Amino acid sequence: MAFFVKPDSIVRRIWGDADVILLVFAGSAAEFALNKAVDWLFFTGKLPADPIGRLFSTVRYAQEIVFAPEQQARQAIARMSAIHGGVEKKRGYQIPDWAYRDVLYMLIDYSERAYQTLHRPLTDAERTELFQTFRAVGAGMNVPDLPTNYADWAIDRKAHLDQDLAQSEFTHKLFRRYREQLGNWRYNLLRSVQAILVPEQVNRLLNLPQKPWFTGSFSLYKILNRLGLRSMVQRALLPTEYLTQIRNLDIKH
Repeated sequence: MAFFVKPDSIVRRIWGDADVILLVFAGSAAEFALNKAVDWLFFTGKLPADPIGRLFSTVRYAQEIVFAPEQQARQAIARMSAIHGGVEKKRGYQIPDWAYRDVLYMLIDYSERAYQTLHRPLTDAERTELFQTFRAVGAGMNVPDLPTNYADWAIDRKAHLDQDLAQSEFTHKLFRRYREQLGNWRYNLLRSVQAILVPEQVNRLLNLPQKPWFTGSFSLYKILNRLGLRSMVQRALLPTEYLTQIRNLDIKH
C-alpha cells in the first residue's frame, strides 16, 4: 500500500511522539499570536474559545495526513482546503497566500526545533524529507510560490518572520486565554518553554523570559522518561482533563 509519508520517515517519528507534538504547538502558539493574519483565527471563534482543544483538532488533521495511505491523506488535505475556503466565503475575502505559507513554515520549523530539543538534530536528509512532506501538503492546498528545497525555504522562512509578525490586540487576547486555560504556573512554564523553542524575532516581540538554566530541565525530563515516569510527569505538567487526549497522540511508526 502506498502511503503519503513512508513508514520509516522521520516525519512519522516526529508526529507520532506526543512530547514532540506538544513542543511543536508550544512554539506555534507563540508565533500564531503574533501573525498579522491572526484575525482569521478569531473569525470562527474556535481558537480563542478553546486554544487547547483547537490544538488537538489540528493535530488530528496532521496525523491523519502523516500516517494515512496516499489517497486518504490527499482526501484529508482536500477537506482542510475546503474548510478554509468555506471560512473565506463567509468572511467575504481570502486568507492571504503568505498566511498559508506562514502556517506551513511554522510546522516545518517547529517540527525540527522540537525534535532537536527532545532528541537530536535532524540530518540534512531528514530536513529535506520534513520540508518535502509539508511542501506536498501546501501544494495539495494550492498554496502558491512555495520554495522547492530546504535551503530556499530557510531563506523565505526568515523573510516571513521579519515581515509577518507584530503585536496586536489579538496577541494579548490569545495569551490571556492561554493563562486562563493553563493556570498561572503552567502558563509561566509555557512561556519558558517557548523562549527556548522560538526564533529570535518571536522571542523579542513577546518579551519571553530568558532563563538559560531552564534548558537543562529537558535533560531531566528525558531521564524521567527513561525511568518510566513519563505519565507522572505529564500529569504534573498538563491539565488533567486533557491527559487522555495527550497520550492518544503517541502513534507507533
